Amino acid sequence: MYSNKGVYALLLGSGISRSAGIPTGWEVVLDLIKGIAKIKGEDYGNSPEEWYKSTFNKEPDYSVLLDDIAKTATERSQILKGYFEPTDEEREQGIKTPTTAHKAIANLVKHGFIKVLITTNFDRLLERALEEVGVTPTVISNDDNIDGAVPMIHSQCTIIKVHGDYLDTRIKNTKSELESYSEKMNLLLDRVFDEFGLIICGWSGDWDLALRSCIERCKSHRFTTYWTSINDPSDKAKALIELRKAEKINIKNSDSFFKDLEQKVVALEDIYKPHTLSSKVAVSILKRNISLPNNKIIVHDLIMEETYKACNENIRFGMNDTINEQLMLDRIKRYEANIEVLLNLFITGCYWGTKEFSDILIKSIEQIANFDNRSDGYFGWLNLKNYPALLMLYAGGIVSIASKNYHNLYAIAIEAKCRDKAEHNRQTSIGKNIYNYCIFDTKSRAERVLNMVNRYSPVSDYLHSYLREFMKSVIPLDLNYDRAFDYFEYLLGLIYIDIKYREFKENEKSVCGPIGRFRWRYAYNPTESPLNLVNLELDKFGDEWWPLKHGLFDCKKERVIEVKRRYDEFLKTLNWD
Repeated sequence: MYSNKGVYALLLGSGISRSAGIPTGWEVVLDLIKGIAKIKGEDYGNSPEEWYKSTFNKEPDYSVLLDDIAKTATERSQILKGYFEPTDEEREQGIKTPTTAHKAIANLVKHGFIKVLITTNFDRLLERALEEVGVTPTVISNDDNIDGAVPMIHSQCTIIKVHGDYLDTRIKNTKSELESYSEKMNLLLDRVFDEFGLIICGWSGDWDLALRSCIERCKSHRFTTYWTSINDPSDKAKALIELRKAEKINIKNSDSFFKDLEQKVVALEDIYKPHTLSSKVAVSILKRNISLPNNKIIVHDLIMEETYKACNENIRFGMNDTINEQLMLDRIKRYEANIEVLLNLFITGCYWGTKEFSDILIKSIEQIANFDNRSDGYFGWLNLKNYPALLMLYAGGIVSIASKNYHNLYAIAIEAKCRDKAEHNRQTSIGKNIYNYCIFDTKSRAERVLNMVNRYSPVSDYLHSYLREFMKSVIPLDLNYDRAFDYFEYLLGLIYIDIKYREFKENEKSVCGPIGRFRWRYAYNPTESPLNLVNLELDKFGDEWWPLKHGLFDCKKERVIEVKRRYDEFLKTLNWD
């Protein structure tokens, strides 16, 4: 979870609220039936449900029961509050208030590790826990909410209450009600189960047929499912576990599980978080000087001093050291720590720097990309030494696009050179040699090392998550960051195709190139895909398109159109939709 911020959704059942003293929806129905029997002066016996069916010749219905007991909306609201909202005395005793699990989940949301919560519960304990930590969630409890909801990728937190909210009489409670969902709710859940990993807690899987069906019909398992259980799962649960190839986790209770998860994830974040003081000081100095061309020497010395520091630390890593996936992840974290201050400076330089400062950016990224010319050792280590340059290219490229400083993108992707992978005695543009898959020999290894199993784009997804914090000062909105990231990756793919097939295979009919998360993210909204955005921009601006004006694709519209045609044809062959 630490390495996959926002990737896992939680599926929470009644077990998550049990320790808070909140009744299940069915328990509320039975209690309402008891109230009706009392009003009629009859004995409901051992089975309130059977008494109701024999008395009224129909299945108990939540909204009908409420109407029978209370005739006005105010009266109904007061009755329901008694089940789900604490009295002053109950609040003092911690009854019907957020549990340890709710609070731990809220903290995980606050830190960005979880964005989507699916729950079968009617209560509002999740909402209250989130509000206590300053998070206002988007709550979806019916079709009307779906229509007006903020898209999940743009919301800090989305709560999907599949069976409704206790103040909405449309809640699902009876066996027949739980057999199906609306088309809109089904489509929403299909997206979640397709696009997110799952952590399931407090849900047996036995009674909720419609929810079980949603999980069963999801054919793609991009991310791992974790099924927590106190006791041995039921046969129906075991079938879902097998279907999703889920990892089963035995837990004591939901409170201890989520508290332990929260503590461990937040502890990892504290260990690896950037050294904010030194970074802030360095960035502050750079900002004061980068707006003044006369201060170019100060800017040069500041950036290059941190560049040399990072190189001196990175050269210490052995290429013949013992290698395994955990050691590879450890080295990735050490690379990140070594380059943290420089990365902040590079982002600031690419975002704010005019063309007069581009040569400093070129010099810095070239030094990082070429600092280690060793070619003997384990392939895993030799590939991974490209990681610092990859971070700089991505970070610099994303903010160059966000600030419309395409001269800096041209500088670091085209003008900056490194040793060609195929021919070590020649130089090539960094935009051809450094891309997301250059740091791993196989996609499966990337998935395992980065804990991104079953991802279409594991390295891309990891970079998106890791770089987000670095960008918040210049790209504060998640939506804008997502767009800039995806646009950059697509543009980098075009740059790669442009350089590679111009150098070697001008007449090659089919091509291949680096791919990113943009390839699968827009299956439900292709008009927002960078593939479509570039088309629209080329139609609108023609030769005045920003990348062309600043040197990319030889400043020729016909060149980028041809490169784009080839690259898009390659992307279609991936069958990720």
